[in-house]
This record gives sequence, C-alpha cells and structure tokens, in this order.
Amino acid sequence: MDIRALGMGLLFALIWSSAFTSARIIVADAPPLMISSLRFAIAGTIGVIIARALGQSWHLTPAQWRATIIFGLCQNALYLGLNFTAMTTIEASLASIIASTMPLIVALLGWAAKGEKLSPMGTIGLIVGFGGVLLIMAGRISDGVDLFGVLLCVIGATALAIATLAVRNASSGGNMMMIVGLQMFVGAIVLLGASLVFETWTVNWNPKMLTAFIYTILAPGLFATWIWFALVARIGAVKAATFHFLNPFFGVAIAAMVLGEKLGFWDIVGVAVICAGILAVQLSKQSHTAK
Repeated sequence: MDIRALGMGLLFALIWSSAFTSARIIVADAPPLMISSLRFAIAGTIGVIIARALGQSWHLTPAQWRATIIFGLCQNALYLGLNFTAMTTIEASLASIIASTMPLIVALLGWAAKGEKLSPMGTIGLIVGFGGVLLIMAGRISDGVDLFGVLLCVIGATALAIATLAVRNASSGGNMMMIVGLQMFVGAIVLLGASLVFETWTVNWNPKMLTAFIYTILAPGLFATWIWFALVARIGAVKAATFHFLNPFFGVAIAAMVLGEKLGFWDIVGVAVICAGILAVQLSKQSHTAK
C-alpha cells in the first residue's frame, strides 16, 4: 500500500466517523427522514454537476446502475436514514460503534450465506469484535439506553453489509462521481416518501444546525464517498476495508470532543476490542486473497 492510499484511507475513516456527530446535531432541530432526503437531494445535484464538469457520463454500465440503486437504497435510505432516526434517542458515539461493526457483519454474512471461508484469525476477529460490542452494550443497557434506537442502527449496518456483499464492482468502468451523485437521488426519493408518511415537517434553522447540515452534505456525503470509491479502485475492496477498524475510535473521539459525550471505562475497552477484531478480520481477508 503506497503513501497516497494510506492518506486516503485515514482521511476517509476520519470524515466518515465524523458524520455521526454532525447527524446528532442536525436531528436535534429537524425531522431525521425529511432532512436526510433534503441532504441527499442537494448532495446528488452537486455530485452530478461536478461529474458532468469532469466529463463523466450518466450512461453507466449495467453493473454500475445496479451498484447505484443498491447502494442508494441500502446505504443512503436504510443505513443513513435509520441512523439519523436512531440518533434522536441515542448518542452519536453508540451509533458510530454499532455502524463500525459493518465489516464484521459482512464477514459473518459471507460465511453464513455465501459459504466464504474464514481463517482462524478471521474467526477469532469475529468473536473478539462482537464481544467488544456486547461489552459496551451491557453497560449502556444498564444505563437505560433506548433499545429501539439501537435496533435501527443494527438494521442499518446489516443493510449496508448486504449491499457490500451484493455489489463489489461499483468502482470499475469510471464515472465514480456520477455514481456517487446518482445514488444520492435514490436515497432522497425513498426517504421523502417515508417522511411524508411518518413525520411532521418542523425545522429549527439555526447557525449550528446549518453548519452541521452543510458539512454533512459536502464532507461525509460527497467527499468521503468519492474517496472510498477511489480508494477501492486504487488498492481493492479488501485492503480498503481495513481502514474501517479505525471508525470506532474516531467515532467516539469526535463525539466526545464536539458533543461532550461521556465515555466510561468499559466503553473505551470495548472500542479497543472492536478495533482489534475488525483489524483481525480484514487482515485475514488480505492473507486469504494473497494466497
């Protein structure tokens, strides 16, 4: 892995993890589904305009259209829509911890549903990683965490894991920014429909909320997604996914610094255990691929 890829991976993990903190700020003043739909509509428009300026085409390959629809539905509508909704009742640090288990869920589903083999290191990593989650959840449940919010985060992470297994060639054939933009529109349409059914549109526009909203559109929404596709194209999905092991650490650190969320001793231990488990799973995949 070259220095540029290393820098891209670290930047992706940092920006991606920060999205939970900015989302927590946004949903304090706006309906989560409505504001998510608006966010995706704006981000999609910007993404498509940039893609056209770069000479990219919306005449995608069948595989790219499939990736666009699946990721738009699973990543934007389900994963992010459900996480935004969950963070009306649970802390950003907990949401980021649950979301960071996505690589573990991918490995588990790959083994259970597709018969993908797990090395001894990968098996240990799965056990250790989910053990870290249980360690954190035991403490949070005793503190009265909202279990429905936790369930929404789990469903969202599972949806993104399924999308990751279903589509592994999204970055092939070019037009990466166009794919990023178009998948935003898929999420916007789905969440708009859900918002019209379940929500009342009352938004408290204020400088703090607007800053978080704009940041979420430009940084985690467009920039981080583009970095991810570019990183996958540069070093492959298996190596790129290794950087997910940093998400639990970055997620809780940013939430603590920006929102002042408190972390207990077992939260810190659990995050370290989850990071170790994710790293073990991803390294085992690299070792298996190299053979």
